[in-house]
Amino acid sequence: MRAVVVRTPGGPEVLELGEVPDPVPGEREVVIDVHAAALNRADLLQRRGVYPPPPGASTLLGLECAGTVSSLGPGIASAKVGDRVMALLPGGGYAEHVAVHEQLLLPIPDALDFVQGAAVPEAFLTASEALFSLGRVLPGDWVLIHAAASGVGSAAVQLARLAGARVIATTSAGKVEAVRALEPERVVARENEDFASVALELTDGRGVDVIVDLVGGAYFAKHQTCLAVLGRHVVVGLVGGAKAELDLGRVLARRSSILGLVMRTRPVADKIGVVERFRRQSLHRLADGTLKPLVDSVFSLRDVALAHARMEANQNVGKIVLEILP
Repeated sequence: MRAVVVRTPGGPEVLELGEVPDPVPGEREVVIDVHAAALNRADLLQRRGVYPPPPGASTLLGLECAGTVSSLGPGIASAKVGDRVMALLPGGGYAEHVAVHEQLLLPIPDALDFVQGAAVPEAFLTASEALFSLGRVLPGDWVLIHAAASGVGSAAVQLARLAGARVIATTSAGKVEAVRALEPERVVARENEDFASVALELTDGRGVDVIVDLVGGAYFAKHQTCLAVLGRHVVVGLVGGAKAELDLGRVLARRSSILGLVMRTRPVADKIGVVERFRRQSLHRLADGTLKPLVDSVFSLRDVALAHARMEANQNVGKIVLEILP
């Protein structure tokens, strides 16, 4: 089968199309004919050689895809050949076929095509876990969401609003209007305003209840000033650095929680739980159009280097998607 291969770590230019063996499904696994796969920042890190796949996972890039089930491994309980599915993957999405456990599949709602389906799993499942499993968001809570024009950020804004939370969303100045269309309570252009000051002003000095942090170290000091008593700071990404200074006295005094969220390296059983929670709680909202994946652009598989360059330059608003099979 055709797949994107990385023979040596480097920039987008090292990505090339090659021929690799077809996947063979294991116990309770299916093979998906991949019609589309979405990019994630983890793919950029793996391409550079600094984020290897977990043991036993495909060494190919790609953490989410959409397509049709083409074959079944032993022990399958519910999946059927021909099912239109989207899937959370530990790797292997940048290819014509991928094998994945059947309980990591979600049906693609009739209202979505394969491109839109590929933009759902990593973004919406990560956002849902950050907000509800870790952040314990309740109606009326104030939620600060960074990188709100990203796949995870845009999904988090929608999910938080649907849960009745009041959302403060940060983004770059050029993406403000796109984020405003998601209807948060307030959009903060990071170059022009101080998000911590805005958060304190909007909450009458109390601070926000939950932070969905896709930035990391660069914002940590400000987060400590604008997190409310009993607030939950959920760290999802580290584009702003992995290290920061922590005032433990403030953590104690305000009884705050700092929580980390990662998807790729979690055990399959954990991921199955994540998928099932989203299936029960939110999948129907994709079906009725209340939740919508935000697709920035679509590239052919042979133009994968251009897709990576676009993400690396932080030009995208929403998900960048690769079309793989017609």
